[in-house]
Amino acid sequence: MTDVTGAPADVLHTLFHSAQGGHEQVVLCQDRATGLRAVIAIHSTALGPALGGTRFYPYANEAEAVADALNLARGMSYKNAMAGLDHGGGKAVIIGDPERDKTDELLLAYGRMVASLGGRYVTACDVGTYVADMDVVARECRWTTGRSPENGGAGDSSVLTAFGVYQGMRASAQHLWGDPVLRGRKVGVAGVGKVGHHLVRHLLDEGAEVVITDVRADAVRRLLEQYPGQVTAVADTDALIRVEGLDIYAPCALGGALDDETVPVLTARVVCGAANNQLAHPGVEKDLADRGILYAPDYVVNAGGVIQVADELHGFDFDRCRAKAAKIFDTTLTIFTRAKEDGIPPAAAADRIAEQRMTEARAAR
Repeated sequence: MTDVTGAPADVLHTLFHSAQGGHEQVVLCQDRATGLRAVIAIHSTALGPALGGTRFYPYANEAEAVADALNLARGMSYKNAMAGLDHGGGKAVIIGDPERDKTDELLLAYGRMVASLGGRYVTACDVGTYVADMDVVARECRWTTGRSPENGGAGDSSVLTAFGVYQGMRASAQHLWGDPVLRGRKVGVAGVGKVGHHLVRHLLDEGAEVVITDVRADAVRRLLEQYPGQVTAVADTDALIRVEGLDIYAPCALGGALDDETVPVLTARVVCGAANNQLAHPGVEKDLADRGILYAPDYVVNAGGVIQVADELHGFDFDRCRAKAAKIFDTTLTIFTRAKEDGIPPAAAADRIAEQRMTEARAAR
């Protein structure tokens, strides 16, 4: 079944009727001259202008792109609320292969689309987009963050994203084992790209045992060469989640890493990673809890990057941002405490805290 636009009806049902919807605005963007096809989703502006990155990805179809934008934008509302930022949640996706379809002309057209929203949405980098791309977008849109220092920006946000995930791991260790130290812990990192390779460095600096995997052989090879004898690799994620003696599993690639197939065989006691939307569907968080696996909510621990790009709007200061990202340790512990008090999984506890902040902001208007 389709709606009057020809889009699958389930997309509009998600937007207007489901608990996963409730978005304020969804914009479909097209520029035939450059080949741009994009979706900009604004979930909430209760706390301020929506802030979230731009994903450039070869979606199978337009409905899949819309669904991803909706999910990611909603996640950004919760992430920004839990990070204590005065920003709502938004996300954009550009449909296409970034290796083949990305051009300056397309990015400039996209910048004009974002600018047409008049500041309701502030964009940044995400999967498939980089600092150099944001420099191009910024030529047409002043509501662009994640730019290079040469162009008034803060540069690569993956550094603080990884630092925040590391703080989330330390908090998880504190809660579960009574000690935040990761020395001697075996940590599996799935995805060692922009964020994952920084995370590996933090873990090795503390003396953790690190096992990695990535769909890109060059990413794995780079780390094995950079840290000879300190890092081991396995063939794929299926092998990683079954590694004997794994203490922490860190999904750092695309979403949906925790599903009905992975959770029953996961050997780790903790899941804490940088990927967005790790829970494949509602109920997975309970499955983790039932198995005694502590889940650090993804949008809480991976907020270091959005803390950085938000700070860029006010004159970037790295030390100030790092201090804010360090507080992810305390925020994560607060969530675990709330979960225990309320008898609910940590993911549900984080949602309650974020929703309370957004509700209070709306009531104060």
